[in-house]
Amino acid sequence: MSFVFDPPPQVWLPLAGSDARFPVRRVYCVGRNYVEHAKEMGFSGREAPFFFMKPADALVVVPHGTTGQMPYPSVTQDLHHEIELVVAIGRGGARIAAADAGQHIFGYAVGLDMTRRDLQGEAKKQGRPWEVGKAFDASAPIGPIHRAQGASPMTAGAISLEVNGSMRQSSDVAKLIWNIGEIIEHLSALWALSPGDLIFTGTPEGVAAVSRGDQMVGRVAGLGELHVAVS
Repeated sequence: MSFVFDPPPQVWLPLAGSDARFPVRRVYCVGRNYVEHAKEMGFSGREAPFFFMKPADALVVVPHGTTGQMPYPSVTQDLHHEIELVVAIGRGGARIAAADAGQHIFGYAVGLDMTRRDLQGEAKKQGRPWEVGKAFDASAPIGPIHRAQGASPMTAGAISLEVNGSMRQSSDVAKLIWNIGEIIEHLSALWALSPGDLIFTGTPEGVAAVSRGDQMVGRVAGLGELHVAVS
């Protein structure tokens, strides 16, 4: 058997403290999963979780101690940052109970769900899918995977983002509307999860625009820093 052209390379993430690589399959994202961010986007209450996806090759992989380069995307005048805790799945399954979710988590990473907000807003108005605003090239900078500590999902930890040294987003994972176990329960009822899947768990309040030349530094407690420059 031969291919008509060379298949694309496997997307992978580095594993903190190891030479091993984490192969990426799918990238799921949870929308509006912090109370204050939901409010700033015009919503309130504990609505049922909803999901969208990004292609695996939209990841900008940023090894520890380096600064990732994210090109300013085309067709937008309003590129927004969204700092997020990312869950890496190491054991697959469907219809996973929230109480069992920890058994399926391989580890965690710091990620950015970059958003062409003007294009997303127009898609919302017209009732169209969000891919044009969310799933563009280089829309998901991400740092190394850190192995999960213990059998239970992360329930708390500071999460923040600075732009050019000024704090833009600052919250705690404890403020997720749907916690990690509940996210996995809902998501695995819709899609069977597999090893290599990533879940961006939502962003806190403070999302705002970035421009060419801006320097972003994202942090989640225990997972180090994610440095990304917009070029």
